[in-house]
Amino acid sequence: MNWQNCISDQRTGSSSKKVDESYRHNYQRDFDRLIFSSAFRRLQGKTQVFPLPGNTFVHNRLTHSLETSSVGRSLGEIVGNHIASNVTGLSEGDKEFYKHQLKSVIAAACLAHDVGNPAFGHSGEAAISNYFEKFAEEVIEGKKLKEHCTSEEWEDLINFEGNANAIRILSRQYEGKSKGGLRLTYTTLASLLKYPCASNETNRKFKHRKKYGFFRSDEKIFDEIVSFTNMVKDENADKSYYRHPFVYLTEAADDICYLVIDMEDAHRIDILDRSQVQDALLSIIGEVKGQLEGDNLKEYCSNISDDNEAVSFLRAMTINTLVNRAAEVFIENMDDILEGKFTSTLIDVISDDCPSIDKVIRLSVDKIYNHESVVEIEIAGYNVMSELLQMYIPTVLKSKRGTYEKKVLRLMPAQYKINPTQSSYEKMMLVIDHISGMTDGYATELYRKVKGIEISQH
Repeated sequence: MNWQNCISDQRTGSSSKKVDESYRHNYQRDFDRLIFSSAFRRLQGKTQVFPLPGNTFVHNRLTHSLETSSVGRSLGEIVGNHIASNVTGLSEGDKEFYKHQLKSVIAAACLAHDVGNPAFGHSGEAAISNYFEKFAEEVIEGKKLKEHCTSEEWEDLINFEGNANAIRILSRQYEGKSKGGLRLTYTTLASLLKYPCASNETNRKFKHRKKYGFFRSDEKIFDEIVSFTNMVKDENADKSYYRHPFVYLTEAADDICYLVIDMEDAHRIDILDRSQVQDALLSIIGEVKGQLEGDNLKEYCSNISDDNEAVSFLRAMTINTLVNRAAEVFIENMDDILEGKFTSTLIDVISDDCPSIDKVIRLSVDKIYNHESVVEIEIAGYNVMSELLQMYIPTVLKSKRGTYEKKVLRLMPAQYKINPTQSSYEKMMLVIDHISGMTDGYATELYRKVKGIEISQH
């Protein structure tokens, strides 16, 4: 891999290699396609951290993704300009890409980074995984549930992964839909592939294998991504590659946003007061840019009487500080990143010299992620998702269905229609496609209706 051959503007589902001569480059098209996609729009109804309230604004998955995209665009511009100006051997086309298009690639990947996450945040992921573990021994059609799959396929199901689901949603041809899914470029998809390994080869000792990046049903598209972008093979595993360089920028944008913005949300709903957030963010700025800078900003904030305005100002300054430092870390480690030898994340490197980042993470875990309102929505979401799976999974695996099962199948959207030629694994994956695509509100409403808690009046 080098800075020339790690990019490809060819799209999934297309064999065309026509030169793009329109006013919109292929990577800008990726961004636009994501903005207008149903999968992206549904993020507005999915929990980020806090329950989606009626009166007080907090972030949902969509607003988080938009802000992450903005941060990613900045990172892509800084790094792209550096590569265009300092890497030797680049063609004029390569220089054009790094100077003008890398920022669109990272912005698009950031838009897409959460489209595979189910309703109710990480609780939804856990509900899907735990359902299959809980009912592994249940006999359906004369076989235990886990015996309906190969061992590799079963690993996908008991370790459901939103990152892998994003690749599936963006690239899969569903019933009646276009070949290649959204038909994004392989460069954008590679920039999204945080964990380029199979589910049975995860290993938490390695950042690139901490989780997995594709389902067995989508192995072909995974192979295409790594081939078109010349990703470096991990020789210690059968189906694993080192991360594509651009992933580090997508990941850093996400890390920066949830590190800082969750604090802002917690302040808006009175979980943290101004002084707690202010001290935490000023400490990060002071440790990264120097104590003088932190002291100057503290004095400036003392003249802002509105608490929300002060916290918003510090949020912006902290993000700016971390963006610039993350870009510096990337540039300092470019060779190792390109060769697959960089074994950390950009934010982890920053935190080595900025202990306040770890303090903010601990504060967030203690005061935010374990707050009563967050735990309540996680438990509720877990129960909703589990019940919906229990309604659908046995139904799709049965060859002879009664009246109840036939009616359940009518609730499945046409694009997830099952047929007898599909394997049990494929049928169950289509159920997961349906359920993981639901918003919090839709999943809850469907649960209430099928459980008889609320009877539809139309």
